[in-house]
Amino acid sequence: MRAITALFFLFCFVAPSALAQLRQGFYGRSCPRAESIVANVVASRFRRDRTITAALLRMQFHDCFVRGCDASLLIDPRPGRQSEKNTGPNASVRGYEIIDEAKRQLEAACPRTVSCADIVTLATRDSVALAGGPRYSVPTGRRDGLRSNPGDVNLPGPTIPVSASIQLFAAQGMNTNDMVTLIGGGHSVGVAHCSLFQDRLADPAMDRSLNARLRNTCRAPNDPSVFLDQRTPFTVDNAIYGEIRRQRGILRIDQNLGLSGSTRGIVSSFASSNTLFRQRFAQAMVKMGTIRVLTGRSGEIRRNCRVFNNGR
Repeated sequence: MRAITALFFLFCFVAPSALAQLRQGFYGRSCPRAESIVANVVASRFRRDRTITAALLRMQFHDCFVRGCDASLLIDPRPGRQSEKNTGPNASVRGYEIIDEAKRQLEAACPRTVSCADIVTLATRDSVALAGGPRYSVPTGRRDGLRSNPGDVNLPGPTIPVSASIQLFAAQGMNTNDMVTLIGGGHSVGVAHCSLFQDRLADPAMDRSLNARLRNTCRAPNDPSVFLDQRTPFTVDNAIYGEIRRQRGILRIDQNLGLSGSTRGIVSSFASSNTLFRQRFAQAMVKMGTIRVLTGRSGEIRRNCRVFNNGR
């Protein structure tokens, strides 16, 4: 699996009118078991595969940061019509079968009621808690988008300068603290292929023992992958920030968060307090989940998350 590195997509911040139509317990009457159905599907899969947290975090980031949280990433390409899913940066996104199974069960219980966009948000939230991260409530009421165009996907890579990343987040109503939280939190359970951090291996400032271990791993064929958090790779926690402070950040953007004057203090605060990190991560995830959502009569409620209702 590719790293959860593309946390810097171009996106638009949600309008206040859309925010007003999202609410906790949106399906309380129309589909009372909606959240428990999603939670059970995620828990069943997590028992067999703890890497799904990284997969679902990445899926939500890649969906929300292109056209907003509208499940446009889930649309399958068809002959003569490409989609976001088969662009290069999205080609290795995985976990779609989890969303499919949740949708299958939800359609059986409450046909055409729960959106795929909400399933992605709920499934990601549940997987974070299962991986030892914070438990948080999310508002629901999103609807599914009617467009999935590979031309909309713009994914800066893991060497993006901190200043450019701050600008991208700030332009969309998210602050520097949100950025550091989402990058570090996402990478706390992520992996990266060796091809994505060759620049770090050439950095003499990198921790020497880690550098030697990574070089040994990367000698193997087929572009091996490594955990971005070498201490607690299956837990959503603050450990990665401590690694960054010790020059053990594997991706360039991670390490630069610990070096930039704009972000160094935030990294240190998170490294010193998992409680603070958990609080801020929950807040940032909820905030990210409201980016350019469709509500009310906009969009649709897909019957199949992979296909628009009109079959396009």
